[in-house]
Amino acid sequence: MTGWRIIFMGTPAFACPTLQILLDRSENVVGVFTQPDRPKGRGQKLQPPPVKELALQHDIPVYQPLKVRAPEVIEQIRDLKPDLIVVVAFGQILPKVLLDIPPHGCVNVHASLLPRYRGAAPLNWCIVNGENETGVTTMLMDVGLDTGPMLLKRSTPIGPDEEITTLHDRMSQLGAELLGETLDGLKAGSITPESQDDAQSCYAPLLKKETGLIDWTRSAQQIHNLVRGLASWPGAYTFLQDQPLKIHRTSLGNGSGPAGTILNATAEGIEVACGQDSLLIRDLQAAGSRRMDAASFLAGHPLPPGTRLTAPPEQNP
Repeated sequence: MTGWRIIFMGTPAFACPTLQILLDRSENVVGVFTQPDRPKGRGQKLQPPPVKELALQHDIPVYQPLKVRAPEVIEQIRDLKPDLIVVVAFGQILPKVLLDIPPHGCVNVHASLLPRYRGAAPLNWCIVNGENETGVTTMLMDVGLDTGPMLLKRSTPIGPDEEITTLHDRMSQLGAELLGETLDGLKAGSITPESQDDAQSCYAPLLKKETGLIDWTRSAQQIHNLVRGLASWPGAYTFLQDQPLKIHRTSLGNGSGPAGTILNATAEGIEVACGQDSLLIRDLQAAGSRRMDAASFLAGHPLPPGTRLTAPPEQNP
């Protein structure tokens, strides 16, 4: 136990292993700040963030400010007298006045090998862009977007068919372990912060639904990466006879033909021509239906060779 008073700021499931490691280490977590409860599901019932649920299980005070930069929230944080603030996917930008409160700074666990992939969705964009390696970085926060001095890094390979769901879980655990090492190093004075090289940076913007729209003129590898990188949300999709068709799982083929044209459709997969090579659709989902494998889908939706998968109706020529 470091003896430091620690405030934890985080919201989604990705942040939970880091909070858990603080608890496992018997750190003095004096408060957890997370986003407000949000309506979810068909009933739009308010649901607490995963971090809130974990904090309440351990009787840690939870704060859910709409705006963390509000003067009354800043005073609330000052009153908690934190020595350190740990931030993991909190979802709000921290102002300088807040960053300056803890004497040991604000440490962020960021899911990329900084300075690469600064921004909101680094893991997704690593896969979409075809990277074969990623990692986590702990850094001291400043007023920029993921631009602060780096503390420690750990890398991990990305499998050629690995989807965001499994990578997300592996990285959340890796980030938690790295935060533990970072705390030990900060207390021992053995970590020298390293400035980032801005020239090596790239941006990982927030995902939007339209990010998942498949452009069949791109290579099969690029589309395969898109499907893998957006598997949890928003999902990759195309259109069949002007109806949306969600693509859940794919593999690579070597066929050729006009981009977006179905070359073959069997129980093994629906082969679609791309700008380069072809893609085998293994799992898919029609509008208003459930996810199913190719064999189950074809039983109710025959797809003869030559059928076209297209852009949205308003984009079709």
